[in-house]
Amino acid sequence: MENENKNEELEPVTEQKTEPEVENEAEVETPAPVDYPAEILNLIRSTEDDAQLREALGDYHENDIAAAMGEMTPEERERLLGVLGNEAMSEVLAYSEDAGEYLEEMDAGVAADLIEEMDADDAIDVLEDMDEEKREQVLELLEPEAKEDIELLHSYDDDQFGSIMTTNYVTIREDMSVKQAMKSLVEQAADNDNISTLYVTDETGAYCGAIDLKDLIVARQDTQLQSLVMTSYPSVYDTDSIADNLERVRGYSEDSIPVLSSKDGTVIGVITAQDLTEAVKSDLGEDYAKLAGLTDREDMKEPLYRSIRKRIPWLGVLLVLGILVSTVIGLFEGVFGQIALIVCFQSLILDMAGNVGTQSLAVTIRVISDGALKFRERVFLVLKEMRVGLCNGAILGLGSFLLIGLYIHFVKGEGWAFAFSTSGCVGVALLVAMAVSSLVGTVTPLFFKRIGVDPAVASGPLITTVNDLVAVCIYYGTAWLLLIRVLAFV
Repeated sequence: MENENKNEELEPVTEQKTEPEVENEAEVETPAPVDYPAEILNLIRSTEDDAQLREALGDYHENDIAAAMGEMTPEERERLLGVLGNEAMSEVLAYSEDAGEYLEEMDAGVAADLIEEMDADDAIDVLEDMDEEKREQVLELLEPEAKEDIELLHSYDDDQFGSIMTTNYVTIREDMSVKQAMKSLVEQAADNDNISTLYVTDETGAYCGAIDLKDLIVARQDTQLQSLVMTSYPSVYDTDSIADNLERVRGYSEDSIPVLSSKDGTVIGVITAQDLTEAVKSDLGEDYAKLAGLTDREDMKEPLYRSIRKRIPWLGVLLVLGILVSTVIGLFEGVFGQIALIVCFQSLILDMAGNVGTQSLAVTIRVISDGALKFRERVFLVLKEMRVGLCNGAILGLGSFLLIGLYIHFVKGEGWAFAFSTSGCVGVALLVAMAVSSLVGTVTPLFFKRIGVDPAVASGPLITTVNDLVAVCIYYGTAWLLLIRVLAFV
């Protein structure tokens, strides 16, 4: 009995212990991300022993070390170089956007040694950010092999895959056995660490396919290499356009893709996943610039004359078109001369038409960038955007009809007939202007694409002004026809 009583007494105690645990679980918060660059900076400033510092830095990613370098003094960066060594420091600099600035702080010989340790594509990016005089000094001190790789990448246009490839890759012959291939891999891995995918060539050096490193490791030593080769593994040519092939290459989701010479089909480089990420970022930046009417991207350090040169061409075109819009408005002087109130709602029509046109433009350029459209698909896109513009115009036109009518009657003191006739004119003009602007915003980039002109750079600055012209004609034309000719409000 005593034991039973004890158990009964313990039961409520057990329940009381359980409830707080559930509450504590509910109150658990996700820990904040660790600030690794701050930790690295603290290590640099608090650890006096270089060997101890080198061991501690081995636990951090190169990207975090590069981020910490921005907060270091030149003396601390010099010490970091001494601690890490050239090879490790070159990997860190590849992640830094200010690597060129850091190399300018160093002796030209030291900077050359670091450049030689980098992949050719990273080396070019760093050299381009350096002062011209220091860059020339560094280039003169480079080893012939490193200089040759840099000159090779420099020989391509910025929009070609050859300009962003890296020469860090491993090739093996298709007539090798697995044992021979492993030996060749070990020999090449001393200078090339991009070994997750191996590229196979024939006796002439022509590309045959690729082998996954894992498949090579698990294969039997006497297996012929040809049985492991993926002959349909994707590739690009050095002169292929990045913009035209970027989506296709990204779709494979491979760590690296070989770049072949357009002359003889040999492997001359690879495009890594990081290269593709940077290419996508660059492509988006260029498209954004083009939509704003710029010929290229700008940055904070760009000289004034170059920024002006990029912006002025389309601004000149828009000035001429703006004068044309003003001239067309002048043709309708009789309309707002007789009904001055109509001018108050001009900006409403122009703004909404411009917004709708820009939306259709963005959708169309995005669709075009995904690949070529068949005629039926282009027609479907145009009709769809027109339907969207028409439906949105009907909804907003009806809202404008009601709200503007009440505004004119109660605020301006006009009669019901004039108030809702004017608001009806605004509503009808808004509906038509939005439908036509959707059409213009869709057809314009399709037209430029058809004639071989970049639709982003040609359409962006053009759409707003053209839609202003269209909206002005529709609005004042509707006002003249409805208010003056039909209802005779003069």
